Amino acid sequence: MLRIGWFSTGRGEGSRGLLQFVADAILQGRLNARIEFVFSNRERGEAEGSDAFFQIVRSYGLPLVTLSSARFRQEHGGGPMSRHREGFDRAVMELLEPFEPDVCALAGYMLICSGEMCRKYPLLNLHGALPDGPTGTWQSVIWELIASGATRTGAMIHLATEEVDRGPVLSHCELPIVGGTFDKERRKLEGRSIEQVKSEEGEENGLFQLIRAEGYRREPYLLLATLRAVAEGRVKVRPGEALDANGNPLAGTHAAGFSLTAEIEAAIFRDAGFPLSRD
Repeated sequence: MLRIGWFSTGRGEGSRGLLQFVADAILQGRLNARIEFVFSNRERGEAEGSDAFFQIVRSYGLPLVTLSSARFRQEHGGGPMSRHREGFDRAVMELLEPFEPDVCALAGYMLICSGEMCRKYPLLNLHGALPDGPTGTWQSVIWELIASGATRTGAMIHLATEEVDRGPVLSHCELPIVGGTFDKERRKLEGRSIEQVKSEEGEENGLFQLIRAEGYRREPYLLLATLRAVAEGRVKVRPGEALDANGNPLAGTHAAGFSLTAEIEAAIFRDAGFPLSRD
């Protein structure tokens, strides 16, 4: 049985949805795993979103460990979190010492992990872009996709390393962002710079919303499918290393990791209520 550690700031709907999706899959027997702990860098009463997340954690009976990064930073002289990253992560690892996860999922965790943390645990990070796509927050990724006129996007699961969003890739799924409603929304941008669109509409822009919705829809499926691949031995992970079933690095001939697009699209189709053909 795969033992999973779960890291999440728990600030919004996406974080809650990811945890529920995987926890339900475990309860339904679709993933041979257990969640060893849930860690959040917020504490009870710190924010409404994370408090709602903690309620979900408790509803599944999962061990919850918290340490406020905001409080830690203030108690250690203030300044940017980057100044306190190593000290904070050491404190976190000390709290998590009783647990022995095989792999950890960074699912809505809003902090960059230190090198020491990355060497301690195999940290699976969900990033809302393809392996050759933009880095940064999901918001900055979408704006870059729009500005560059990209025709495809997706999401990937990679191992967290000190190089942000560029660790060894385990898996990815791809999504075309042309045709139909995408083209209709794109035509509405004609004659305006990306800066004008940002200032006039911001994240309420139709193309921005559409790209986000379609990516958001696929991310839980990608995380679940990747955890299943690890549980089944199709992918092996060690801190900083992603290997195939034969122990060969996924980087190199498989630099983009396993493509799970077909598996994920089939699962979305099935869950939408359309039974798949047995042919």
